[in-house]
Amino acid sequence: MTAAQDDLLGAAPDPREAPAVRWGVLGAGGIAQVFTGSVRRGTRSTVVAVGSRDRAKAQAFADEHAPGATAHGSYEDLVADPDVDVVYVASPHSHHREHALLAIAAGKHVLVEKAFTRNEAEAREVLDAARDAGAFVMEAMWTRFLPHVAALRAAIARGEIGDVVNVSAAHGQNFPLDATHRLYDPALAGGALLDLGVYPVSFAHDILGAPDATVAVGALTETGVDGQISMVLSHGPRAQSTLQTSLWAIGANGAVITGSQGRIEVDGWFYTPTSFRVVRDDGSSWSYSGFDGEGKEYQAAEVARCVAAGLTESPRMTWDDTLAVMRTMDEVRRQVGVVYPGSSGTPSLGRSLLGRSPAGQRGGP
Repeated sequence: MTAAQDDLLGAAPDPREAPAVRWGVLGAGGIAQVFTGSVRRGTRSTVVAVGSRDRAKAQAFADEHAPGATAHGSYEDLVADPDVDVVYVASPHSHHREHALLAIAAGKHVLVEKAFTRNEAEAREVLDAARDAGAFVMEAMWTRFLPHVAALRAAIARGEIGDVVNVSAAHGQNFPLDATHRLYDPALAGGALLDLGVYPVSFAHDILGAPDATVAVGALTETGVDGQISMVLSHGPRAQSTLQTSLWAIGANGAVITGSQGRIEVDGWFYTPTSFRVVRDDGSSWSYSGFDGEGKEYQAAEVARCVAAGLTESPRMTWDDTLAVMRTMDEVRRQVGVVYPGSSGTPSLGRSLLGRSPAGQRGGP
């Protein structure tokens, strides 16, 4: 362990030191299972209830992942449970707005899986409702709370690589074409961007701030959602980010932050607990070692701290942060030509460097 690494080990608060809250999990799919396990193993909080439209599925989830939790056969019953302090919305993107509003109306605080909603207009509806109700709401962009991200941000802040001029990041997975799968279903807001691409987009926003211009090219699947997208974002007069996402191939899924005096090479997968190396132009270098594990306990702990403090938003993942990420993805989808049926609101028409590009060619598996 180097002295530089040792200085950064405490950059992220220990999730086991956060106050305890009682979680209700809305949805009983895979991401809900991972989150529940992280809460149980890594925090002082408890999952006290789970809701599904199928009570038997909710009961099976509770039995396996949250013994003793109440199983509800409807989302309405879940959000009405008096033992629940915070609702974790783990349904598909297409239903985030509806389910977040349901929980807020029931007087609950809410953690909403990313992508937060289908578009910025829906996100504003949720946040306006939270503001009126005085409820805490946060997007579940768990990467922002991980130790290695806290450490690399601290390294940048203390000038390890000079002024940041570029962020490069990618997230690709391989999902064979299946029109019934949520990632290929326009009605469920499928596609690479909202599910996978949100990670590099949010990472670039985190390091460089919201972009002032966006260029995107992409290819659509046979079902009409984005199968692959490449993006270039401009962040002020000098900095840029180059981002990529795909449903068709698993990449290294790493990230590189390049500055005027060096770079930070983040190992794959950059959005999970991992390691990085600082390589300076003067020839010196040092490494930060991450940890094995899921890591979603860090975002759960942030929610607990904020709720205990009476906050309505996290200073680390603010409402403006969420809206800015949604605005960027709206513009990317507009340029690529992806439109979701039945979505509330329309994609924003932000400025792009080259104007509207042609709709993405159909391709992929």
